[in-house]
Amino acid sequence: MKNLIKKILKEYKEEEKILVVPSLKYFGDDWNALQLFLKSKGNPKWKLLDDLYLYGKPIESLENLQSVGGYLNLSNTPIESLGNLQSVGGYLNLDETSIESLGNLQSVGGNLFLRNTQIESLGNLISVGGELDLENTPLKSLDNLQSVGGYFFLNDTSIESLGNLQYVGGDLDLENTTIKSLENLQSVGGNLYLSDSPIESLGNLQHVGGDLNLYGTSIKSLGNLQSVGEDLYLRNTPISEKYTEEEIRQMVNVKGHIFM
Repeated sequence: MKNLIKKILKEYKEEEKILVVPSLKYFGDDWNALQLFLKSKGNPKWKLLDDLYLYGKPIESLENLQSVGGYLNLSNTPIESLGNLQSVGGYLNLDETSIESLGNLQSVGGNLFLRNTQIESLGNLISVGGELDLENTPLKSLDNLQSVGGYFFLNDTSIESLGNLQYVGGDLDLENTTIKSLENLQSVGGNLYLSDSPIESLGNLQHVGGDLNLYGTSIKSLGNLQSVGEDLYLRNTPISEKYTEEEIRQMVNVKGHIFM
């Protein structure tokens, strides 16, 4: 243990004053023991290279933790702030917490779980490598979010704008939202669900890998859309009255059926 502590302190001096902790295992998987060690060193900025499992523990803040190399599980904790946390390499689980903002967090490599939280802001978050589920949360803005690698669920939220979002790798569900424009969104790898939403513009959208469902919307133009990998649903829309199926296929490469 003493040799490990010496190694950690040596790397701390060499890593721009960011103390590197290989794993909580070196502290007997005891979060409090690690905190006592950090306190003895003046509570420096630090990063963890391994997973961090804190499910159900009385954690209120991560304070000066900068990054977690693996996953971070904080579900069912009283956590209110992520402190100075900037990145998580694996998944981040914040289910059943009182978290309202992600603060300085910029990236999550895996899934981001925020079910049954009071999250209102994604703060500085730019990218999520896996799935992002925000269904039934009071979120009002995506803030700086640019990409989601997996499924993205926003149905039944009060979201009004996709802001800087450019790419979604899986399905994007916007049913029963108040979204009116896709703004900067360029590509959806899976299905895009917009039925019964007040959508008015597809913004900069160019590609949808799966189905594009616009059923029951007031959309009048397909804008910059170039391709739909599967089916296109246009029933009960002004587009279905304005164009024929042949005219739509001349504008957009639809590989599946067009339902008008």
